[in-house]
Amino acid sequence: MIVPVELAERSYDVVLAEDARSDLASLIATRAPKAKVAALVTSKSLSEQPWFDLRSGIDQYILTVPEGELAKTLASFETLSEQLAELQLSRDDVIVGIGGGAVTDLAGFAAATYLRGIALVQVPTSLVGQVDAAIGGKTGVNLRAGKNLVGSFHQPIGVLCDFSTLLTMPERERLAGLGEVAKCWLLEGGFAAELSAVSFHDLIVLSVSLKAAIVREDEREGGRRALLNYGHTLAHALEKVALARDSEELRHGEAVAIGLAFAPRLAAALGRVDPSEIVRHDEVLLSLGLQSRIPVNFPTSSLLEAMSHDKKAHHDLTFVLGGAAGFETVRGVDRALVHDVLERFQGEP
Repeated sequence: MIVPVELAERSYDVVLAEDARSDLASLIATRAPKAKVAALVTSKSLSEQPWFDLRSGIDQYILTVPEGELAKTLASFETLSEQLAELQLSRDDVIVGIGGGAVTDLAGFAAATYLRGIALVQVPTSLVGQVDAAIGGKTGVNLRAGKNLVGSFHQPIGVLCDFSTLLTMPERERLAGLGEVAKCWLLEGGFAAELSAVSFHDLIVLSVSLKAAIVREDEREGGRRALLNYGHTLAHALEKVALARDSEELRHGEAVAIGLAFAPRLAAALGRVDPSEIVRHDEVLLSLGLQSRIPVNFPTSSLLEAMSHDKKAHHDLTFVLGGAAGFETVRGVDRALVHDVLERFQGEP
């Protein structure tokens, strides 16, 4: 399956297939024909997987970065940039991001900024990477103040979503990736009863196709692309609080699932949607096996503070919410109302 991301001269294909990684050399030869060196950016644990046999067709070097969200720091970015300089990569060469969302975000940011931009290939190996992070050109790292506050748009020259890599993915990573899948399913108006008729691979294709279509319309998030942040205002706040304690406490997709359960509750409190939307969201999340309630050790005050620093905010609280006209970005949501809905949500079983 090939899903095109149509962006004029920056267009590229997302290949979804078993052993898609074997297309790396031909992709580089076609899209970066002057490249002589490929820097393969990955984590140590992934470089030891049985499927890690990627061949770029040119001189290649494996650069390992920290595991998980620890990769998405300015310190990791600096170290990686220094390694690229030591390899003397030129503007004609290529960076290949091989890993989950954190690795592809970091590799993409390095490609966007090293020598003011060089070619990038993304090989997402996690579910969240394949359905979201590696597609669309968003790259970046975190700050203590919040998620993804430093970054750039830099489109890859191709994305290889290899289903084989998902076979070695831990169950927790699979479930976390389903948080982003649930987001796409809910944005498309799907119900829980329909999920049993859709295969796992088809859910991936659906999610990729939706993102590609939205990115084609709005590459730099000036309008409709913001809808892909559905559930993410609370999710990023949860991640920020968790990351300050332990990088393994909460996965991005786990936080997104909670944010997706919260969003219709806030929309209903604002009179934007019928309470039946709460039921639809909860049933979809449950059908996918996702936990959708805030853990007890996340104080409302801390979450409100973190949400005020969300990158979508304009000195206010901003959410993507459903409504009579469909999903849209809603700015200036009353802080007291958000506090009350959060408190009620935290009290739900």
